[in-house]
Amino acid sequence: MLIRDARPEDLAAFAPIFRAVVEDGETYAYPDGLDDDEIRALWFEQSPARTVVAVDDDGTLLGSARMGPNRPGRGAHVATASFMVGEAARGMGVGRALGEEMLRWAREQAYAAVQFNAVVETNTAAVALWEHLGFEVLTTVPAAFESRRHGRVGLLVMHRLL
Repeated sequence: MLIRDARPEDLAAFAPIFRAVVEDGETYAYPDGLDDDEIRALWFEQSPARTVVAVDDDGTLLGSARMGPNRPGRGAHVATASFMVGEAARGMGVGRALGEEMLRWAREQAYAAVQFNAVVETNTAAVALWEHLGFEVLTTVPAAFESRRHGRVGLLVMHRLL
């Protein structure tokens, strides 16, 4: 697997992953039915932020991560990131590889910490991964996410010092 900066032509392969993750209704609060231009605007970051993709040996896009400052100005020393992995690639270490790349990049960019603002508490695979990579849960915002399968569930604020 190769992790590289996203290119404009990656949108065609990433958009179906984005739509499937959003339509599943378990991890992101983006609206259903976004077109490619709306997905590009939401996911493909501009410098100083960054979007990467994970591709396998034959060039198949497996997942993506976007990363950058959590807040502007006086909050810009803390990074944040979002991750999506295609269903066929789950359980293959793609999320871990993307998370490790984000942490490497955040350190290289001299961020002091990384904060995730909204990890859905029922997304146990993601919560376990982030805890394994050194994140801790600071708080839970109760009933802040409308899960398709579980109803209203909490959103975790997770944090890791660099």
